[in-house]
Amino acid sequence: MRISETLAKLAANRLPTQPATKGSSRLTPLTGFGSNPGALTAWQHVPAGLAPGAPLVVVLHGCTQTAAGYDAGTGWSTLADRAGFALLFPEQSRSNNMNLCFNWFESLDVVRSGGEAESIAQMVDAMVAAHGLDRDRIYVTGLSAGGAMTTVMLATYPEMFAGGAIIGGLPYGGAPGVSAALGRMAGREDRGTAALIESVARVSGTNAGRIPTVSIWHGGADPTVAVANADHLAAQWRGVHGAGAAPARVEHGAGWEHSSWSHGGRVVVETWRIAAMGHGVPIDPAGPDRLGAVGPYMLDAGIDSTAAIARSWGIVPAGAQAKAPTAARRLTPEPAPKAAARATASPRPLVAAGVQKVIEDAMRAAGLMK
Repeated sequence: MRISETLAKLAANRLPTQPATKGSSRLTPLTGFGSNPGALTAWQHVPAGLAPGAPLVVVLHGCTQTAAGYDAGTGWSTLADRAGFALLFPEQSRSNNMNLCFNWFESLDVVRSGGEAESIAQMVDAMVAAHGLDRDRIYVTGLSAGGAMTTVMLATYPEMFAGGAIIGGLPYGGAPGVSAALGRMAGREDRGTAALIESVARVSGTNAGRIPTVSIWHGGADPTVAVANADHLAAQWRGVHGAGAAPARVEHGAGWEHSSWSHGGRVVVETWRIAAMGHGVPIDPAGPDRLGAVGPYMLDAGIDSTAAIARSWGIVPAGAQAKAPTAARRLTPEPAPKAAARATASPRPLVAAGVQKVIEDAMRAAGLMK
């Protein structure tokens, strides 16, 4: 049994205590969108009477989650109905990943052709063609593995996206393979900023006609994806944009910090760090926007990331600003979705001490060992 199969089984054994969030779906299937080399499923939400030239937001769920559950928790379809934009929800299957993670650490899935990234790009093209959407206003966001896959889409298809928002995610090119992925999640795999910037330049190539803006959200008490990954993400995309190391603006509140970096007269990278928050999406269901619902990985942090992200992209009128937390709440960190690899190879014995360490790290990450 190879390492990836062992990790997949460990993750699968964890699922009964962390059931996939299903939610009451407001989504409809999107079919016939292309060759679908990554074998993903697609869901959509198009508000009634949507005007031609509307924006599109691509939303990527985290491990153990479904598209419908992620929408119910974050409130994206409710906001789309209010503001007038379309939504695309790619969805993972257990045949690809036993823990329903997008395969952000598999080399075949994080390039422009032949894997999950290409499937998502095909879905985007199909949505634009079917609904007459604005190609200059396409955005992508996601949590955890979905956040990491958001980074993949921004790096591999920069010409497709005007901006992206990464929640509890990881930098592109920082974790080739399962062992590196576990290390990266724990903050141990630091390839250096120059290498991370080069990885984006290499995969983008001549396609980088424009560079997407990047919004990075992370809990300061995240036990699953080390907060250092937010710093590596910010450094990676500052370098891609050519922005300086010093932020143009830093705002503080009770329990949160918002930093932004500018280049060419506009904000190109921003980070939101919420000190007491664990691993999940910051929501504020009782706030002024009244979006989403508390649940697994949907954390009442007193700030509505869905509304704030949409406002930063300009697809929701500025109006009243999203509510910032007025106090550092004592949030119980959620046990996090974990990376799981596809089990495809024939069994073989595990003998090396290094292999044993990887397995033990995975068991600790899954909450099966202390």
